[in-house]
Amino acid sequence: MGLSPWLSAPFSASARAGVLEAVLFGAHVVHYPTGIRQEKPAAPGPGGVHPPVLLLHGFTDNRSVFVLLRRRLAADGGRRVEAYNYSPLTRDVRAAAGRVARRVEELCERTGRERVDLVGHSLGGLVGRYYVQRLGGDARVRTLVTLGSPHSGTRVAPFMDAHPLVRQIRPDSALIAELRAPAPGCRTRCVAFWSGWDELMVPAGTARIEHPDLAAENVEVRGVGHLALAVHPAVVAAVRRVLDGPGPAAAETRGEAAPAA
Repeated sequence: MGLSPWLSAPFSASARAGVLEAVLFGAHVVHYPTGIRQEKPAAPGPGGVHPPVLLLHGFTDNRSVFVLLRRRLAADGGRRVEAYNYSPLTRDVRAAAGRVARRVEELCERTGRERVDLVGHSLGGLVGRYYVQRLGGDARVRTLVTLGSPHSGTRVAPFMDAHPLVRQIRPDSALIAELRAPAPGCRTRCVAFWSGWDELMVPAGTARIEHPDLAAENVEVRGVGHLALAVHPAVVAAVRRVLDGPGPAAAETRGEAAPAA
């Protein structure tokens, strides 16, 4: 006896998301060595009409995860796009955010721009948010885009709690409590992409930004997992829309990024 339609459709979507994650993981493992070394900063200059973009990778990852996103954002030469490896040995979100702060200042100096945009995948989004919300980064960051970031903490992989950085991204951690604290006057626009199929965000809604003081838009992406959030064409296109203008990030087409409920 077959599954009823209301069960079979979600199961099929989940299975497709799982297969896509497996394929992307294999491809990323092969490509990972190309992003281990820190990239050399580009020569001084404005680099386009839009603010420069700094890309921040996730836990134990590196800039290689952004190959497709970076290519799309820089496609027409309208913006300078750089990626920053904040170190796979990072043990503290606060320290990583401090290093990002210095890199942003250097990027502003090289480009002559007052503000930049940040795009962070997974932990990179949380590092970017900490910089914006707790270290005064809202003076430098026009827009923060996060892709599958544990804004309210994640309960995934409890066996990894021996790692201090993993302990920091638990829902009951002191760091997550800091991010819940008031942030009046924060000037950065925040857009958080999240997916119900994100296997590393437990619960999935933790990748949403829920804070009364932040100008935040939460965008649900249907049918993709954690790694795919950094490479899926619909997400890449939506991130481009976010950074191109002030309009809503969400797309209307079924299967693409859609407004979160």
